[in-house]
Amino acid sequence: MIQKILIANRGEIAVRVIKTARKLGIRTVAVYSQVDSDSLHVTMADEAWCIGEVELSETYLNIPKIIGVATQTGCDAIHPGYGFLAENPLFVTACVEAGIIFIGPSAEAMRIMGNKIEARAFVKKINIPMTEGVTGTHEELEKTAHSIGFPVLLKAAAGGGGKGMRIVYEEKELAEAIEATSRQAKAYFGDETVYIEKFIEEPRHIEVQILGDNHGNVIHLFERECSIQRRYQKIIEESPSPTLTPEVREKMGAAAVAIGKAIGYNNAGTIEFLVDKDLNYYFLEMNTRIQVEHPVTEMVTGIDLVEEQIYVASGHGLRLRPEDIHQNGHAIECRIYAEDPANNFQPSPGRMSFYKEPETPGIRIDTGITASTEIKSSFDPMICKLVVRGKDRHEASLAMLNALENYIIHGINTNITYLVKLLQSEAFVSNSISTKFCDEHTSSLTGEILQDKNSIPAHVPIIGYLMYTMKRNMKTGSACCEKPGIWETIGYWRNMMAIRMKFEEEDVVVSIPGNGQNHYIFEFEGVQHKATSTDFSPNRIDFTIDHHHHTAWISEDAEALAYVSTGGHIFRMKRHDILAESHSAAGFDTHGHDANHVTSPMPGKVIRIQVKEGDQVKKGDGLIIIEAMKMENLVVSPRDAEVKAINVMVNDRVESSTVLIEFENLKVN
Repeated sequence: MIQKILIANRGEIAVRVIKTARKLGIRTVAVYSQVDSDSLHVTMADEAWCIGEVELSETYLNIPKIIGVATQTGCDAIHPGYGFLAENPLFVTACVEAGIIFIGPSAEAMRIMGNKIEARAFVKKINIPMTEGVTGTHEELEKTAHSIGFPVLLKAAAGGGGKGMRIVYEEKELAEAIEATSRQAKAYFGDETVYIEKFIEEPRHIEVQILGDNHGNVIHLFERECSIQRRYQKIIEESPSPTLTPEVREKMGAAAVAIGKAIGYNNAGTIEFLVDKDLNYYFLEMNTRIQVEHPVTEMVTGIDLVEEQIYVASGHGLRLRPEDIHQNGHAIECRIYAEDPANNFQPSPGRMSFYKEPETPGIRIDTGITASTEIKSSFDPMICKLVVRGKDRHEASLAMLNALENYIIHGINTNITYLVKLLQSEAFVSNSISTKFCDEHTSSLTGEILQDKNSIPAHVPIIGYLMYTMKRNMKTGSACCEKPGIWETIGYWRNMMAIRMKFEEEDVVVSIPGNGQNHYIFEFEGVQHKATSTDFSPNRIDFTIDHHHHTAWISEDAEALAYVSTGGHIFRMKRHDILAESHSAAGFDTHGHDANHVTSPMPGKVIRIQVKEGDQVKKGDGLIIIEAMKMENLVVSPRDAEVKAINVMVNDRVESSTVLIEFENLKVN
């Protein structure tokens, strides 16, 4: 049996592997970049080695460094997790040459299935259905794409995880899309090769988990449906699929096993299919690694897939027989991302001011962070995977909604409220979904979220926050007084006990005509409200307003900006009578555009500059592409202007305060 494992990855998957290794009595070694020093996998592993600063090529993609640490620490195996080097056959070869077990498939299986073009050619030989596609140079792709008809789907040949995928609906969009896909493919996978396949309208994305050993045995552990996606990345996965019939499920499972046996597959892997409205299925690709969404399979089968990976890699035969594997109940996984769904899912890195996981029994949370972890712009924006199980899909959905509503994160944007609204949508409830769901419904879902938020009276979060600060100050007291006085309790009021605040984007004034130990009278917009604090604890207050009960979770960042969660929404506010730790705090927005400057929307890396000094641009024109959290983000011009100066170069790392471009007014002839 393997004795010591180096985990060549980071975040939640590294933590996931550590947990199973610990269960089996296997020691673990973590590797990390300096920017990841506060991550959970670093503290959980038995040993942790820093292998560089931030650049992926110097850290998580650096094969010699990782092999060197494994050798130096006496590891007899390496688990690659997913992403990074997990599907790189050169890494497998390097492990074998160093006498280290690679916990994954053989390099040969990885070569065949890791490149989508080769995989399609291989699978076609064993008569598995697939969509029509074309390959070739950029010029050849442009010439031959029309032969299969638009719309078409562009893909990176060596890609995975939805990176570098684009739908092209018209021929005039093709050349630019090929260039962009190729650029992303080169950046993420070191291979700029792309190919084109026919795009199936309104498809379902359904995948089959397989497991093979080194003795020719391959089995499947049923399917997962992953049709809810944004930017071609899955955000909700469930098992079993609510779409398949038993007959189609059996056929797809057999097809997946046939592929695995044909290539001699010898570890955990996933065969991905597209399924059309008539339940015809088409081979899409194979992921030669553990999948992000593997927990839903574990929840319904009761099988620890990482444990099976380790046993197979140790040389044992499969411990499972097909007749022993069953789907019990229904599991749903939601990926919690640091992003803003209302702003095209733009990443939202930064430091959280509050982090509270739901405490519902029976749920599973796979994460690589703690409350003190900063969400980095250098990596994927996923915070965690939240997984629940119920006796059926309805019960699982209710359990997920309950868990999401009790997941509180402040200081950054997340998709939690979006997921709640999605799970409540008629389309999801009735399973009338496809991979286009987010494209078609996000605008209406975010509109409903805003409408719901606006329906909560402003005085509710404001009064909750003010009572919380008063109760907190009463408990804290003052260093110079034995008992806090009204001055310490209510803050430095200036105008007859009237508190001036900023609520969301509005300036407001709240008066307090009367107060007792737990009872208050607040006056807001000419209306008086009787409020009572019923319970108080760190970051939480329970209270009543005019005999209606409310609960609020509250936090403040270093700039005294408060976040108040109540009624399923987060409100931002700031008391003008409390000084921030940072004197730069003048409002909510610390980045953006003014008339003559364009700043970066987030920390990241400049990967392309689309203008030059002296260019005249119109409002909405693309200026610079910033890569953050494994996504390309186009910075556009906020107005018509002339480019006066460009302050950055390609490959520069920028912060949200970095001025990218300076403008001057267009010259009038």
